[in-house]
Amino acid sequence: MTIRHGLLLGAAMLPATAAAQIADGPAIPSYSAPQVTREQTAGNIHISSRPKPEALVIAVSPQGSDDGDGSAAHPYATLARAQAAVRRLNADHDVTVQIADGLYRLTTPLRFTAADGGQNSFTVRWEAAPGAHPVISGGTPVHGWRIADAKRGIWSAEIPRGVDPRQLWVNGHMAARAAVRAPRTSFVFHEWGIEITDPAWRTLADLPGQHRLEVEATGWFTDRHAMVDRIDGNRIVMQQPGWRNNLVGYDTFARSVWGDNAGLFFGNALAFLREPGQYYVDPAAGRLYYKPLAGEDMARAEVVLPRLELLVSIAGSYDVPVRDLQFRGLSFRHTSWLQPSGPEGYASQQSGSFLMGEWAGYPGDPIRDCSWGCWAFEAMRNRWNQQPAAVQVAAATRIVFDRDEFTQLGQIALGIGNNADANDSGIGLGASGIEVRRSRFTDLAGGAIMVGGVRPDAHHPSRPEMTVRDIFVSNNLVRTVSQQYREQAAILVTYASGAVIWHNDVSGAPYDGIDVGWGWGANDPGGSAEYGTAARGYYDQPGNLVYNQPTILHDTVVVGNRVHDVKQWFPDGGAIYHLSADPGALIAENYVYDVPGGIALYLDEGSRHVTLRSNVISNVGVWLNMNSLQDVAPRRTAMDNLATGNWYDSGRRTGLWTDYVHNSETDNSRVAKGAWPAAARAVIDRAGIEPEKP
Repeated sequence: MTIRHGLLLGAAMLPATAAAQIADGPAIPSYSAPQVTREQTAGNIHISSRPKPEALVIAVSPQGSDDGDGSAAHPYATLARAQAAVRRLNADHDVTVQIADGLYRLTTPLRFTAADGGQNSFTVRWEAAPGAHPVISGGTPVHGWRIADAKRGIWSAEIPRGVDPRQLWVNGHMAARAAVRAPRTSFVFHEWGIEITDPAWRTLADLPGQHRLEVEATGWFTDRHAMVDRIDGNRIVMQQPGWRNNLVGYDTFARSVWGDNAGLFFGNALAFLREPGQYYVDPAAGRLYYKPLAGEDMARAEVVLPRLELLVSIAGSYDVPVRDLQFRGLSFRHTSWLQPSGPEGYASQQSGSFLMGEWAGYPGDPIRDCSWGCWAFEAMRNRWNQQPAAVQVAAATRIVFDRDEFTQLGQIALGIGNNADANDSGIGLGASGIEVRRSRFTDLAGGAIMVGGVRPDAHHPSRPEMTVRDIFVSNNLVRTVSQQYREQAAILVTYASGAVIWHNDVSGAPYDGIDVGWGWGANDPGGSAEYGTAARGYYDQPGNLVYNQPTILHDTVVVGNRVHDVKQWFPDGGAIYHLSADPGALIAENYVYDVPGGIALYLDEGSRHVTLRSNVISNVGVWLNMNSLQDVAPRRTAMDNLATGNWYDSGRRTGLWTDYVHNSETDNSRVAKGAWPAAARAVIDRAGIEPEKP
């Protein structure tokens, strides 16, 4: 027997009016939860379960109507209407929302609470209809293109007034905002803003709409954004508090680790629209300007303006999480996170984490006293925010993303168990049993996947339900990510128990490919000798504790991944990078290649109990790096690590590998170009996305 929503085949278990009742809202007759029965067999009592009722199917189609009944013959038109129907059925049935081919434009995000997941051990699935590729979009198309400046090759189109996104998607790819690169030597940085010292750049003061100008700095590992308030002669006065927050910490606007090699950009002015593939938005006039790439026909170009800041929020509570919710074969597209366009800017600290707001103890002279760290900055380290993802999961268990597509999104694509501040629900962490498999992440402004939070409840949860655990990321294609927020790792796990990153293909990232760990060892048992120094003063700050208990980070598995063509912008970090203690961690049988001059395997501050085994490394600058923090010797920081049985054809090994720190580097083999032994060749052949089993 098959039961479909509104259509009964076989023995009828629901009344003929069931479809109408579901559509109108009253309770409907349904199976109760599975019940056990007692059966007598040869004098023995046998306990068995009644058969589980068959799944109900709710149909959705762009050609449907929300006045329909959700049957295949009369599908709903919107996902929101299907969501309402699910809540009437999921207590006593598996429910499948079957989504037909087409485009589903959202005007508000889809928000899934505990009521939307499977109830009583049932499962709710949102999936593409057979052969369909439905798109869930937070954008709106742009049509009516006309030549605006024939000499400069600029076209324009009308858009709704007031719309001012940070991204534009043209023919499936992110267009670049109009910007120009400037030499850092032409400017001097101050607490109030930027002084122009090269007369050639004083023309910036002639630009209209100066409060919409954005300044970006890319350093050794940060990508910082801040907004201009006004330009008075040679004084570029910046909006606060974003500018002030971008002056403190490490690798700052005023003092990059990379010195004058660091990037400095001015953006978001029509005068900067010079290169093909760039765009500019004039929200007051309701106009969009674009300079086409060679061969682009604006009469046929698919141009999408993102309107939403997120698409999907999945969050219950710690007591009643969202359970048993799956998404299969769906494409999530077109968002734009807008905070960096305001006074806060984006005071990037590391891979999607940032500093914001006014705070007590801000240094009197931040450039002099805190552009290479200071006590006041260390007091804020456990208060960093995280970038909200386009699809967010928190306080949830047994959530599956299978064969989905995350593309054309204006921030990190998928956030799992991140800070509360990174979740639309206001609830963070608490994600367990989350699977992301055989999905595609591409053409993203930010990273692909960010797992875990960065505040104290992330590393030492105040209640066990907050723990992020059992996250499984497998057989995904991750390519061309972090195009605007370039400091973000393609895949990041901060604090999680038993995370598995298995057989993914990761490429096209300006920063790292796969990052694991957070905290630089400061939150591990006994703390870090580096952070206890007078220079850091970390443990002298309120709330920064020396823990005797380990963090939740343990048993991380990074196996079978193919990581290549990463580290395209930043010198710091590694293709596969690790931070802090991680008992039971295994990084094995990965194939890392084509990272010229960069680091392949990087164990950074406080890395402990990590085994690196049977990895194959090709065309890199450093095949294995350990940040041993030898300036605090003879105190030990990174220790109890093992690198064994790896093969490499290039690069050097750095860091402290001695008995004193119990770091062992043994039986690793340097191989001539192309002369891989059979065992190494087998690792190369197996790495990356696994063939599907028949």
